[in-house]
Amino acid sequence: MIQEQQNPLRSIMDWFKESITVKLVFIGILVLVLMIPSSLIGDLIRERSERQDDMIKEVADQWSGSQTVKGPVLIIPYRKTAKFMENGKEITKEVIETLYILPENLKIKANVKPEVLHRGMFETVVYNSAIRLTGNFAKADVAGLGLTPDQLMLDKARLEFSISDLKGLKNNPVINAAGMQVVAEPSFNSRDLFANGLKGNINLAATSGNAFNFDYTLDLKGSQELHFLHLGKTTEVEVDGKWSSPSFDGRSLPDKREIDSSGFKASWKMLYYNRPYPQQWVNDNDLLNGKKKEDDASFGVKLRLPVDQYQKITRTSKYAILIILLTFVSLLLTELIRKQRIHAFNYILIGAAMTIYYTLLLSFSEQVGYNFAYLIASVSTIGLISVFIASLLKNKGAAALFALILSIIYIFIFVIIQLEDLALLIGSIALFAIVALLMYFSRKINWDKQ
Repeated sequence: MIQEQQNPLRSIMDWFKESITVKLVFIGILVLVLMIPSSLIGDLIRERSERQDDMIKEVADQWSGSQTVKGPVLIIPYRKTAKFMENGKEITKEVIETLYILPENLKIKANVKPEVLHRGMFETVVYNSAIRLTGNFAKADVAGLGLTPDQLMLDKARLEFSISDLKGLKNNPVINAAGMQVVAEPSFNSRDLFANGLKGNINLAATSGNAFNFDYTLDLKGSQELHFLHLGKTTEVEVDGKWSSPSFDGRSLPDKREIDSSGFKASWKMLYYNRPYPQQWVNDNDLLNGKKKEDDASFGVKLRLPVDQYQKITRTSKYAILIILLTFVSLLLTELIRKQRIHAFNYILIGAAMTIYYTLLLSFSEQVGYNFAYLIASVSTIGLISVFIASLLKNKGAAALFALILSIIYIFIFVIIQLEDLALLIGSIALFAIVALLMYFSRKINWDKQ
């Protein structure tokens, strides 16, 4: 009687050990469990990426931040008679208000000299630049504003312009305007047009308010980005530099661009029809400071490093579940075809090795770059798992075949990461081929026998 009770129990235990269904369920559960450490590794990648961003901000704070060149704007005070009520009586007083005029033509030529600064294992791009601004202001259309020429205080006129980070100025800009030379000074008055502004007083009395030319040069340093604000009725900008991987952004892309291994050159020409600012206005010194308007009028170039290893590692880690699942399925097919049972604990060890792969990739990429790190991590993981399988199956041929399968999987993922624009197409074709291969190798397995 006891023997009869033990035999069914033993049969159940043997079924659990030999059943393919149970093994598949175990593999599915193991894959899900391995997603937990994979998620933690994803958090580690984000933490290291944020650390890199902090280092970039620290370098930018010490060197100079990204720069946006704004201006110049011609500012002319004018007298106006206004009526006020005082003690129940209407009185007339003369008040001073402000007329703002944007350039008729604005031409900017910028030569950028980038360099890479290192902070520990992190890198960031900074630059020195020489930026020459030339152009002219047309005669103010005072009639359109309901003013007369004699109201203008031409001897009190001034030019104002701005950059994002004044720490980036390497010398004092000298403004040549209306036949005068004026050294620009910082503007600390809250009523001035720009928050980080520079200004130069010019006496336009001799011009009688007529058109005049201007030019000045900014010897400027900054980090990563250089932008310009479209303020001219016609704005023309030319930028060149020795950087082989620039990125152009903003509301307007360059009309012409040339990029090769020695550097880049780009040019813009824009008219005021799509500019969010009027050509002239009165009294509103906040008109140019709205973020939305500034975003709609700014454009420029980014000097990013060509390889962001953290972005690539993040994309690689998203394929973790696919790599682990394909590896386990391949291992299961090897087990069934060769009729050699592999213990569940060995699956766990192999899964752990494939999870640690991403910490290897992250740590090595910070030292030698993504491509070499991918090679090191892949070769190490494939070698470790292959040697382990060879010792389990006592068959070097099977281990070599499994190493080939793993190599194809990792090469496939690497190709997808490099071909970002074609990732979906290549991935879909490759997955279709993988499913076809699994169908082919599984067709001779007797699933009901187990």
